[in-house]
Amino acid sequence: MENNLDRLSIEEIIKKYPFAESFFEENNLDTEGFKDKTFIEFLKHFTDEEIEDMALDLNKLVIDFDEYIKQMKEFLGIQESSGVETLTILPGQDKSGNKEGFDVLEIKKSEMIAIVGPTGSGKSRLLADIEWAAQNDTPTKRTVLINGESPDKKWRFSSNNKLVAQLSQNMNFVMDLSVKDFLELHAKSRMVENIDETVDKIIKEANKLAGEQFNIDTQITALSGGQSRALMIADTAILSSSPIVLIDEIENAGIDRKKALDLLVSSDKIVLMATHDPTLALIADRRIVIKNGGIFNILDTSEDEKDKLEELEKMDKIIQEMRRALRSGEKL
Repeated sequence: MENNLDRLSIEEIIKKYPFAESFFEENNLDTEGFKDKTFIEFLKHFTDEEIEDMALDLNKLVIDFDEYIKQMKEFLGIQESSGVETLTILPGQDKSGNKEGFDVLEIKKSEMIAIVGPTGSGKSRLLADIEWAAQNDTPTKRTVLINGESPDKKWRFSSNNKLVAQLSQNMNFVMDLSVKDFLELHAKSRMVENIDETVDKIIKEANKLAGEQFNIDTQITALSGGQSRALMIADTAILSSSPIVLIDEIENAGIDRKKALDLLVSSDKIVLMATHDPTLALIADRRIVIKNGGIFNILDTSEDEKDKLEELEKMDKIIQEMRRALRSGEKL
C-alpha cells in the first residue's frame, strides 16, 4: 500500500487524514474496537460468513482505500513536504552561450542560499528555473533534480503538488476576508486538526516580523506591504506544504528579515533568496553569484565574513532603531 497505510493504525490514519472516516462509513465498515490495528489487520477479523453476507472483497477494499486517500490528498492539495531532502542544479549557460561556472550545486533541507548579482543579471531567471524544475527546457538550459533524480511530473505540472512557495516583493490580496478567515480557510484546506491554535501561532509569528502589529480581525486588504509580507512568511513557514521557498528581495519588505529567515529555515525548508543586502547575503550558508544571465560562482560564507556579519548586524540595529524613532516622531 502507498501512503504508509500498511504501517499506520486506523487511529493514526484518521488523525493524519480525517477524511478517511468517510470511506469507512460509505463502505459500512465499523472500526470501533479496532482503532489500534492497521487497516489490513482490521479486515482480517471478518469471518468467512461475514464476508459472504456483506459481499466484501477484501483485496479490492485495500486497493480502493489506498486510492481514496491518494485522490483526496490530490484534491485537497495535501503534499508531504518531507519528500524533498535535496535540490540539485546542473549547469546550463549564460546569455552569451558560455557554460556556467560550476559543476553541480546541491542544496539540502534547512539550508539557506543567497542569490546575488546586479539588477538584470538573471537572479529572477534562476528562481523561475527552480520553480518550474527546469529540465534543459528553459533559456538557461539548466537542469533541476529532486533528491538526485529527475522530478516527478507532479512537481512540474500539477497545481496540487507545489514544489515551491514564492514570496515576491509585492503581496497584494484581492479577497475581502479578515486575517482570521483567511488563515482558517488555508488551515482547513490542509486538514489541520487544531485550527484555532494554528491560526494564533501564525498571527503571533507574523507580528514578530511586522514593523506594525495587527490582529485577527484586520481585513487582509487593509494590511500594509510589510504586514502582508509578514503574514505570508509566517503562513508559508507553518502551513505551506511546499518544501522550497524562494524569496525576492526580502530587504524591501518592511519586516524583521533575520527573524523571517530563521522562521522559514526552522520549518525544514530549503530557502533561496535574491538579495542586494550584504547582511542577508552573509547570513546565508552560501551565495550564488549571477553574471550575464548565468551562475558565475558559488561561494561559502567564510569565518572572516561571519565576523564582518556581526559588525553589519550592529550597524543594522542602529539603523532599525533610528527608523523606529522617526516613525514615532522622536528626534534623532
